[in-house]
Amino acid sequence: MITKDTKYVGVNDHSIDLFEGQYIVPNGMAYNSYIIEDEKIAVFDTVDKAFGEEWLANIKKELGDKKPDYLIVQHMEPDHSANIDIFAKEYPDAVMVATDKAFAMMQKFFKCDFSERRIAVKDNDTLSLGTHTLTFYTAPMVHWPEVMMTYDSETRALFSADAFGKFGALDADEDWACEARRYYFGIVGKYGAQVQATLKKLAGLDIKIICPLHGPILSENLGYYLDLYNTWSSYGVESEGVVICYTSVYGNTKKAVEKLCEELEELGCAKVAVNDLARCDMAEAVEDAFRYGRIILATTTYNGDIFPFMREFINELCERGYRNRTVGIIENGSWAPLAAKKIMKMTEGLKSITYTDTTVTIHSALSDDNLCQIKELAKEILA
Repeated sequence: MITKDTKYVGVNDHSIDLFEGQYIVPNGMAYNSYIIEDEKIAVFDTVDKAFGEEWLANIKKELGDKKPDYLIVQHMEPDHSANIDIFAKEYPDAVMVATDKAFAMMQKFFKCDFSERRIAVKDNDTLSLGTHTLTFYTAPMVHWPEVMMTYDSETRALFSADAFGKFGALDADEDWACEARRYYFGIVGKYGAQVQATLKKLAGLDIKIICPLHGPILSENLGYYLDLYNTWSSYGVESEGVVICYTSVYGNTKKAVEKLCEELEELGCAKVAVNDLARCDMAEAVEDAFRYGRIILATTTYNGDIFPFMREFINELCERGYRNRTVGIIENGSWAPLAAKKIMKMTEGLKSITYTDTTVTIHSALSDDNLCQIKELAKEILA
């Protein structure tokens, strides 16, 4: 129970290994669904297809013989919408409530747009359930075009769709921010401007509870979560420190990274986060890149280009509009080091990127000159 009238009917998925086919989720996922029970009964969103029967059982356990009047569809991604059709068959008198774009997607998913039993809503439209009045706010590209959020003025609850969600099932004992950050920058991160627009749209609401489609219901210290979302979506710096992302073929670039870590620690750097891109979770490295304001890219030249894992990492940053950061480069090349030039070319379209004056160029193994360059790079990246 969330409030007297608001109940949780979602499910935990501990069988999933990759969310969206790419994100490692060692603690599973939660697919959240909610009920508001008033004079009229509204169900918020469905769950992943594999859990349709469990979800319907949860609804029936809460409602008994009572029937839902509305299904509020906030997001059409299949982990939330896959059971719209079975809900519609189970409750043939229930009305679907969604945006026009969502109904267009339903036609594509289910060959049906529920034209005889639907309410299409737009910004600031309301729906009375009795004592509970729902107000709808469109949230396009957070992170699909049809998304909307719903505010219940009675409980002051915001049903936030995928916003404020995280990886991990609800019974996972883990830090919220770590998995919410990885989720945000992996899935929503490209759409910072759209998240900012939505936050401004919601700014006047008195929000006491946030009910996302993934992760826990948030009801305490909401300023913390709202501030983090504002920082993330404005591409601000969350934590002081330096992130180093590297690739190394025979260990020499790794030695340069280890030496740089020593120098940064001697200079009093608050935090040094190191990611070996060939071995780490790429989404964790992307998360770190956006968390800290300073980044070192250290990599080898490979086939006249950048080592593949580094190239993929930079692509991930570029896709998400990486900006407002200071970047230093360590390159290695036995006869024709080209990595720094290639990195600069790949990132030339990014906004508000400042490069250090010092670039460390290694010819196979570290030299005395390289050690001096690393000292300079450490000073510059912290300046």
